[in-house]
Amino acid sequence: MECTVSWTGAAGTRSGMGFVAETGSGHVLAMDGAPDDAQPAMGGQNLAPRPMETLLAGTGGCTAYDVVLILRRGRHDVRGCSVKLSADRASTDPKVFTRIHMHFTVTGKGIPATAVERAIALSHEKYCSASIMLGKTAEIVTSFDVMEA
Repeated sequence: MECTVSWTGAAGTRSGMGFVAETGSGHVLAMDGAPDDAQPAMGGQNLAPRPMETLLAGTGGCTAYDVVLILRRGRHDVRGCSVKLSADRASTDPKVFTRIHMHFTVTGKGIPATAVERAIALSHEKYCSASIMLGKTAEIVTSFDVMEA
């Protein structure tokens, strides 16, 4: 897996904190920092997600992918899956995630809650490399709802 991240600067001035990631699969992802009112040249312009938000989103994508795949392999009629993540970070550098709550909403026809619970557990214990890696510094807590389609 490869990725190249390049600083973009602000409008060619080489200030600001914008970055563009070019992934090995040929996709582009923009990231930016939060504005810094005290030192505008040192802050971002709020034009894209923060790098840590991108990490959190990638983790959500990784585990949601697993949950859908596991349920489909179990021949469940999955119609939708979303996961809302909220994270707490350490107050001092490095400001790692210390707690992540993931709330899944799975929609489908006749999907038993036990199947969703099992799919989430398998993702977090065996398959989702992102959440397993983040679990080294963060307590990961999950919850879910199953909605009938």
